[in-house]
Amino acid sequence: MSLEHTIAQIGPLDEAAMATARTRQDNLTKPRGSLGRLEALSIHVAGITGKAQPRIEHKVIVTMAGDHGVVTEGVNVYPQEVTAQMVYNFLRGGAGINVLAHHVGARVVVVDMGVATNLERHPELVVKKIAPGTANIARGAAMTRQQAVQSIEAGIEVVESEIARGLDVVGVGEMGIGNSTPAAAIAAALTGRSATEVVGRGSGADEAGLARKILAVQRALSVNRVDPFDGLDVLAKLGGFEIGGMAGVMLGAAAHRRPVMVDGFISTAAAMIAVAIAPQVRPYLIAAHRSQEPGHQAMLTWLGLVPLVDLDMRLGEGTGAAIGIFLVEAACKILSEMATFAEAGVSDRQ
Repeated sequence: MSLEHTIAQIGPLDEAAMATARTRQDNLTKPRGSLGRLEALSIHVAGITGKAQPRIEHKVIVTMAGDHGVVTEGVNVYPQEVTAQMVYNFLRGGAGINVLAHHVGARVVVVDMGVATNLERHPELVVKKIAPGTANIARGAAMTRQQAVQSIEAGIEVVESEIARGLDVVGVGEMGIGNSTPAAAIAAALTGRSATEVVGRGSGADEAGLARKILAVQRALSVNRVDPFDGLDVLAKLGGFEIGGMAGVMLGAAAHRRPVMVDGFISTAAAMIAVAIAPQVRPYLIAAHRSQEPGHQAMLTWLGLVPLVDLDMRLGEGTGAAIGIFLVEAACKILSEMATFAEAGVSDRQ
């Protein structure tokens, strides 16, 4: 589905389904509101899906990989080849996302959006490679506008393929050495915050590395002069192919009325791109957690999202999204499987 058609398909939340879900929540065998955000979460998912008692059975985490030219600025402690090595680790089932996805009963879909290495063929690797990594954002645009659109439409294709297999909720994660730098640049461009406010240590930068990251983001903003009111411009000049792909997954899921579990710092940058392109996607996004990255809260505030948990996580891959999916499934089970006062024959409050 094209980007334009996908955007046109994103409608408002279903108020009738939410009202029915809210009434049921208020009549379950518990004091009203006693399950807090789990109650609100189930009502939210009812509005997203259009089902008064939504069920979360088919859970998917899409982990998108891509490399970044900005690594030549010395912004990361790991060499670029780790991106490809971690993709193979995902495919072998040995990464953190594999463990947590298995724990919550989700399948992991690994996508090559722009890994610099030519990866070996694998039956479970989805190849949507736009190019072998982006250009250096500290010296110019990350990609062309056409490539930005291409990356988003690739993400739409991925999520539509997974919907055809069965998908009730999608978590969106990533892998890409150096990608916290473009994510920080996107955060600065859209929130108006300075580089020093949004740049963090990523995978463990020391003081010198942190200074290089801040300088790289400052240069990227100065050189590229993005239009903050044009999401495609922000993506093309500052982003990454996996960031565009994640934004596409979010837009495609919303077009098909599926809840989107946003992961951490880089996934949230993709959510900002998606919202900048199509503001109506915002109600379909659920923030799984608050990252350790200092700029993450500013991004969540810009999006108007309150994270479900804060566990001091900063791994990425979709690991936080897996925890969020567990909570969404629990919330929906409470709504549909817990008895009402009438069903249980229990006296309601006076």
